[in-house]
Amino acid sequence: MNFDAFTGPLKELGNCSLCPRNCQTDRLSGRLGWCNSDVSFNIGSICIHRGEEPAISGTDGICNIFFTNCNLQCIYCQNHQISDNQASRTGYRMEIGEVIRQVTTILDQGINRVGFVSPSHFIPHVKVIISIIQSLGYKPVWVYNTNGYDKAETLMTLEGVIDVFLPDLKYLDPEIARKYSGAHDYPEFAKKALKEMYRQKGAALITDEDDTAVSGIIVRHLVLPGQVANSLAVLRFLAGELSPRIHVSLMAQYYPTKQVKNHPQLGRGVTKAEYRQVTEEMEKCGLFNGWIQEFESSEFYRPDFNNTHPFE
Repeated sequence: MNFDAFTGPLKELGNCSLCPRNCQTDRLSGRLGWCNSDVSFNIGSICIHRGEEPAISGTDGICNIFFTNCNLQCIYCQNHQISDNQASRTGYRMEIGEVIRQVTTILDQGINRVGFVSPSHFIPHVKVIISIIQSLGYKPVWVYNTNGYDKAETLMTLEGVIDVFLPDLKYLDPEIARKYSGAHDYPEFAKKALKEMYRQKGAALITDEDDTAVSGIIVRHLVLPGQVANSLAVLRFLAGELSPRIHVSLMAQYYPTKQVKNHPQLGRGVTKAEYRQVTEEMEKCGLFNGWIQEFESSEFYRPDFNNTHPFE
């Protein structure tokens, strides 16, 4: 099948301003944007992932497409093997036909959800993949799994396209965002991005007969060691400026990767007392929809993208 007719959205990369970095690079010409990405389909893995929230993974898992590189450079990133912008990504370039083959092979196994992980700098590619898959007669639930560093105006172009938004809200403190992710303006853009997602979807998480999400928003927040005040601010924003009915996934899975094992703050895990403070605030805010993790979860969520399947 010739997919040329579906590649129109890639023209958006001619003067790339998809994300808050606004680097205006002509990625169509082969030049690399701030994210160290050009027009190629740079993908670290396409696999069935069963470790997402129950409403996302369901009983069978979700077909996740992990894009490489990132418009954030979190020094503690658990997916650093594919997100580090300093590394060469030529080995991860896929032809669109191979992307479609791998995705449809998983869909043919009965999986009916497709997640785009770290898609903020690859939104035209997301649109191309969705158009082709739908043209082939598949109708999966489309999940936009993002770090939250998105432009609201870019997200507007996904209205009616994405079914479920799965954003992080990492920080509401600009200084922490600068130190840990190289983006002092993260709080400003993430708040606007979440408000746009909320405008599109509202607070309700609509599920099917298997309690799997088919429309809505789930906001993730990873509790970081020594940053309880930041986490409390995040929860208060969600309850006060979005809705206490929104679904929140409060994560305890932080662990220090080798990149930060000697970091004065990030070189340790989150304590039980820190996580308890945050879960108690979640209840005080009336955020009763969603999930908290088992405190020992940091032992289990450690992907290795050098493996064919990074989560097995």
